[in-house]
Amino acid sequence: MSDSMKQVGGDTAGTATEIPSKHLPPVAYTDLPEPLPMKHVIGPSVLLLAGAIGSGEYVLWPYITSQVGLALVWLVVLGVGTQYFLNMEIERYTLATGETAVTGFTRMWKPWGLLFIVMTVVPWAWPGWATGGTTTLSFALGFSEDIIPYVTIGVLVLIGTVLTLSPVVYRTVEKIQFFMVALIVLFVIYTAFVLIGGDGYAALGRGFVEVDRIPDGVSSIGAATLLGAIAFAGAGGAMNLVQSNWVRDKGLGMGAHLPKVVSPFTGDEVAAPTTGYFFRRDDENMRRWNAWWKVANREQFFTFFVIGGITLLVFMALTFVTVGTGVAEESFDFIRVQGEALQASQGDWLGTVFWLIGTVVLFSTNLTVLDMVGRLTADVLKTGALRNNDRWTESRLYFATVWLEILFGSVILLSGVTQPLVLLVIASALNGLVMFVYSCLLLQLNRGVLPREIGLTGGRLVAISWAVLFYGGFSVVLVIDQAKLLFG
Repeated sequence: MSDSMKQVGGDTAGTATEIPSKHLPPVAYTDLPEPLPMKHVIGPSVLLLAGAIGSGEYVLWPYITSQVGLALVWLVVLGVGTQYFLNMEIERYTLATGETAVTGFTRMWKPWGLLFIVMTVVPWAWPGWATGGTTTLSFALGFSEDIIPYVTIGVLVLIGTVLTLSPVVYRTVEKIQFFMVALIVLFVIYTAFVLIGGDGYAALGRGFVEVDRIPDGVSSIGAATLLGAIAFAGAGGAMNLVQSNWVRDKGLGMGAHLPKVVSPFTGDEVAAPTTGYFFRRDDENMRRWNAWWKVANREQFFTFFVIGGITLLVFMALTFVTVGTGVAEESFDFIRVQGEALQASQGDWLGTVFWLIGTVVLFSTNLTVLDMVGRLTADVLKTGALRNNDRWTESRLYFATVWLEILFGSVILLSGVTQPLVLLVIASALNGLVMFVYSCLLLQLNRGVLPREIGLTGGRLVAISWAVLFYGGFSVVLVIDQAKLLFG
């Protein structure tokens, strides 16, 4: 036996016994593909960024700024930074095996798959993003609030149709989101250099220095809103988990060996389950692994952490310089007030552009949400209960889920629950709890299952342990707060 073979745990004949197979079929050994250059890796983090901008960046953190100013900017930095490390641990397992993180959790305990469907559908089924996008569109175009639910339903149906007719869904979503994010980044650059000004940056700097204001800021914001904003300082909830589905469909790392979600009408469906592979840790595979890990980290850091963090701080500073603090509006109307302030100071055109950018932001997030819920649900069902079913491919499960989401969202809207801020707070607070759960599981999966050579160690281990404490602590605060409301 060669020295490189001696490094390998498990069965050298072909089955990778390092990966648990009690609840799912075992995985086979195969070589990692050659790593790709950065320009071919960019994509999954752009989709995540598109989802992040429409939740925390444009809505929740600017809303908090309109109430307490820039006292809580350190929580923003902690939130985005913590999510960067979480995202890379989610990617780690998929780069190594081609399987999604949720499949990895299911290998440790079978019920996790179905539990994560629940933990994804319940927080994300609320159509708050599409409703918010239609609301900002009504600010720009001046149509009646009475038709917002119907326009929103039309947008949901349009998104579902575009996804359904896409030959390879990931490529279509990626192209749309690259365009959407480019528009948003252009507006952020204009805002940063033209609109914020010295007073805005001075206030932002004071927010980082005057840490003694943090307790008062925290006490002024409801626990649900605060936990939701922390969860959405970045993407939030199960959206981070679906980073692994996008990495797989992008074909990064071992994901290159797995089937992709395609249209049942225009694509070439594959009925195979989405269980993956593993690689022997010989010199060549470790060289490829180290290169994949390096380029994936760069893609995530610059796209998600740098651009996402800057965007969030810019939108907060813009809120501060346009409407200040103590804004009376406790609904989505603070976005209307902000646009009107821009109209008064810079001209009508800028307020309209601000609202239209909000429409782009929120519709792009809703596209990400529909895609995300569909992917996670289809992956779990095809890997588990419907693994051997030739009729229900992952692609068909995906589209069935997407259209059920659209149906549910339409029912919610027609029932009269149309306030986007309420819907977003519900979704975001629930996602904070979900993040605590999968932070614990990532610690177990990447520390306890993956071999040490490629697993979770060192500073990354400290970062994920911090995530457990970070989201766990705020989740406890939320539970206590809600218990007080229920039981007096």
